[in-house]
Amino acid sequence: MPEWMGSASVMSAAVMGLDVRPVSVEVSLIRGTPMMQIVGLAQSAVREGRERIRAAAAQLGLHVPGLRITVNLAPADLPKTGAALDLPIMLGILCAKGDLPRDALDGTLAVGELGLDGSLRSIRGALPIALFAAADPRVSRLLMPAANLREASAAEGVAVVGSESLTQILAALKGGVGLRSPAARLSPAVGARDGRAPENGAFDLSAVKGQPVAKRALEIAAAGGHNLLLSGCPGSGKTSLARCLPGLLPILDVREAVDVTAIHSVAGLLADGSGLKRARPFRAPHHSISEAGLIGGGTRPRPGEASLAHHGVLFLDELPEFGRRTLEALRQPIEEGQVRIVRAAGSACFPAAFTLVAAMNPCPCGFLGAPGRCRCPEEAVRRYRRRVSGPLLDRIDMLVEVPAVRWEELADAAPGERSAAVRARVSKARARAARRHGTTNARIPPVRLEEACGIDRGGRSLLRKAVTHLGLTARGYHRALRVSRTIADLEGRGRVSEDHVAEAIRFRGPC
Repeated sequence: MPEWMGSASVMSAAVMGLDVRPVSVEVSLIRGTPMMQIVGLAQSAVREGRERIRAAAAQLGLHVPGLRITVNLAPADLPKTGAALDLPIMLGILCAKGDLPRDALDGTLAVGELGLDGSLRSIRGALPIALFAAADPRVSRLLMPAANLREASAAEGVAVVGSESLTQILAALKGGVGLRSPAARLSPAVGARDGRAPENGAFDLSAVKGQPVAKRALEIAAAGGHNLLLSGCPGSGKTSLARCLPGLLPILDVREAVDVTAIHSVAGLLADGSGLKRARPFRAPHHSISEAGLIGGGTRPRPGEASLAHHGVLFLDELPEFGRRTLEALRQPIEEGQVRIVRAAGSACFPAAFTLVAAMNPCPCGFLGAPGRCRCPEEAVRRYRRRVSGPLLDRIDMLVEVPAVRWEELADAAPGERSAAVRARVSKARARAARRHGTTNARIPPVRLEEACGIDRGGRSLLRKAVTHLGLTARGYHRALRVSRTIADLEGRGRVSEDHVAEAIRFRGPC
């Protein structure tokens, strides 16, 4: 008969999308056939942790007993993926064996991947786990790899500690040396006191020659969070204009920075030692991207480009070249600001409140309207434009033609207005919108739209004519109203007037 040896339980966590679920790592040691068994819907990366644990223990001279080791990951019906459970399993074995004090892990939640040499490697989802630990009254200390400490420092209300190696953690748990703690809490406002936006690879607006209408549209899009479509011939500056947009946006506040960092953490896109992301995301996927790559998905739901652009810009260059099914999948995120992914193994919801900027040519060759350069048949032009559906176009607030740049504009050596000056106006307009209804104008709930816009009699009359004569849909009407509100905010006006509505309607015209 097997002889009872010992048991232990260690608190840990599993990340499902952006949600974090508590996991209790229960370890039982009994005398019997030497083996280690992990139960509780452990996926392959978790089960492979057995070999990492054995190799790390051998390298560090730790004697993992040749006993029957049973590890239960509770709750048993929750799928567990990734390697973050390596550390709590190892600590549970040592506690059950008596190598660690029984109370060494009281109030401690542990996560971390073990290297074969006993080192601790960074994990995905460290920030969501830290936020979960801070909200759980049972957890007073979070133990994790040192590479994740700066990322997790945004969580307040829990002691976050870690190390680069298992040896140091064991010494600390036995009452020896202390563990590393993160530096002072990182805030996006640090380093931004001079008013400059953080470096994010954005172009400066002053480098773009000409295009006053497109620049005005960029300013409005930045101030209100409005979606924008740029149409023009190759070389007219569409891509450069789009890349200027992040530099026109105000820096992320702490709440936004935590949201953006959490998404990138779950996606595994944070470098070791990274803190909160300060720059607005700018994502520009290639037109060959799949639906899952753009929206998110997979057996284990992961965020796609739409969610990685949360609180930032999603740029789709050569819009008609994207797959029709892929583009249509964007309709829900544009409307709701989030992506819901449902799979047989589970579901996840990722935020996706991005500003969409798309660019396209007017015809397959790109030179429609240029004398002697375009020979595209009318039917080919129609087929090309039909690749972008009417329902998707109806969700874009502004449609802007970007003409070819004239020689006089290219040769003009006078510097244009810099992004910093535009960003100052954008920040004031966004602050007015936030004081009025707590969000950007593009996100005003429909039930509050009429009240929030405060449109005068002349503006309302012009909107009625636009609906009657231009065939604006109800959605188009609401989007024109939101753009009008943003234009008024840029001018510091309390009410939306006829002039604001007229400019908004001009941006609703066909490209």
